[in-house]
Amino acid sequence: MANYHLVILKKPYLGMILEGRKRIELRLYKTKHPAFGRVFAGDKLFLKVSSGPVCAIATVERIKTFENLMPGRILDLKQQYNHDIGGGDEHWQSKMDCRYCLLVWLKDVKAIEPLRIQKKDWRAWVVLTEKENFGLLKNTSTSNLNK
Repeated sequence: MANYHLVILKKPYLGMILEGRKRIELRLYKTKHPAFGRVFAGDKLFLKVSSGPVCAIATVERIKTFENLMPGRILDLKQQYNHDIGGGDEHWQSKMDCRYCLLVWLKDVKAIEPLRIQKKDWRAWVVLTEKENFGLLKNTSTSNLNK
């Protein structure tokens, strides 16, 4: 059974995903993030614009995780994957002190009717649960997500 996630994105990146120009979502963290070990191929992602509505859904095609990163390895990841990530030099430079990386390949990306949710915290990635799902699992037909 697929897990569900809420992924918060800045507007330009969500647009690039919807246009098919960004096929990998990159997350770099200083500490091990709760999504590590909890994102799998086949999982469903709700894509939300920062300070805006949920606008799209996607399926995780595959993932790669990296730990104990150093700046040289981050530069290697940039060189190897940035053509499908679309991150600017400034973004990569700001993440040189990160030690953990999550790469998520996206497939079956679909725009949906914008859906506003009540989310007030700063988390940019939330693994949804039965208790904490911002109404997404009941307000959006999960049967449509599983296609």
